[in-house]
Amino acid sequence: MSDMSGPPFRADHVGSLLRPPELLRARGEYQTGRLSAAELRRAEDQAIRDAAQMQHEIGLAGVTDGEFRRGSWHMDFLYQLGGATKVQDNLKVQFHNEKGDIEFTPAALRVTGKLALKKCIFGDDFSYLKSITHGTPKLTIPSPSMIHYRGGRAAIDAAVYPDMKLFWRDLSGAYADEVEQLGRLGCTYLQLDDTSLAYLNDPAQRAHMAQIGGDADNQHLIYIDLINGALEKKPAGMTVCTHLCRGNFRSSWVAAGGYDHVAEALFGRLNVDGFFLEYDDERSGGFEPLRFVPKGKMVVLGLVTSKRGAIESKDALKRRIDEAARFVPLDQLCLSPQCGFSSTVEGNALTVDQQVAKLRLIVETAREVWG
Repeated sequence: MSDMSGPPFRADHVGSLLRPPELLRARGEYQTGRLSAAELRRAEDQAIRDAAQMQHEIGLAGVTDGEFRRGSWHMDFLYQLGGATKVQDNLKVQFHNEKGDIEFTPAALRVTGKLALKKCIFGDDFSYLKSITHGTPKLTIPSPSMIHYRGGRAAIDAAVYPDMKLFWRDLSGAYADEVEQLGRLGCTYLQLDDTSLAYLNDPAQRAHMAQIGGDADNQHLIYIDLINGALEKKPAGMTVCTHLCRGNFRSSWVAAGGYDHVAEALFGRLNVDGFFLEYDDERSGGFEPLRFVPKGKMVVLGLVTSKRGAIESKDALKRRIDEAARFVPLDQLCLSPQCGFSSTVEGNALTVDQQVAKLRLIVETAREVWG
């Protein structure tokens, strides 16, 4: 295809993959003490080798480890930041799907100390992927905004951070150190996964932000500045994209609404190279906000859903790409699933074969559209 020079690629994917049954068994045995940490690591290594080979055989140029070593797409990272403490609160997150609602009470986080990078988070995981893949190894980490979005000011110890300006400074600094160290390990494709900038398009989520002490109308601007600070040490040769998601847990979602509220600032001010955007159903709104995308920035259209197993029509995907190309040039567009297939270890409601079929469809469609 015409995208071999570097990421994001014409045919790409968000990152997480359904965990194979043997890996789920190994994780269960480890949690009950029947498997050692070293034995679990070996099981993860094998599953990642198999997943990387699958991606290579399909024709994907960007290869991830499927997030196979994680239980959660973001918390496994955030808990490793210095100053972050794992806690359990009673806040229930309500996810929605076609059949009804799912209530989820995940482990939470409090900032109890000065934020700092103690070590390169996921550095060993990235190095292993880099050592076994034929493609471009892609690492996904949560956006720095995710440490603030759920709990807001109340989750940040006022004795540690009486002034929120110091909190934002230390948070962006810790992330800048992480990005710099990943660059030293040879990471050339990094993705910042972010639900906050997508959630804030939903009026209900902006009301939630006001309730937790945030600035409902301008919080996205604060997060954009935060992320830009996190990228201040980005090395030359590293491509950074962000993925915007409205929730992805067991084929369910949290928020709805087009990108209109954040679009002008998001596309015009965020210092990333590309945007993975959720566009698999009407909850995502229309393509009109893409008119704010400047030249040189890439948009990866998440037109293929990872939430259901039914395979999309190739012709329908091409029509949707044509619709998007009315607002941003076709040469600045790519194709992917709308989200990962398994943002948490539980995974979405589809089979591994359906997952592979969807990835293959993306590769084939991209070849036919872009050559």
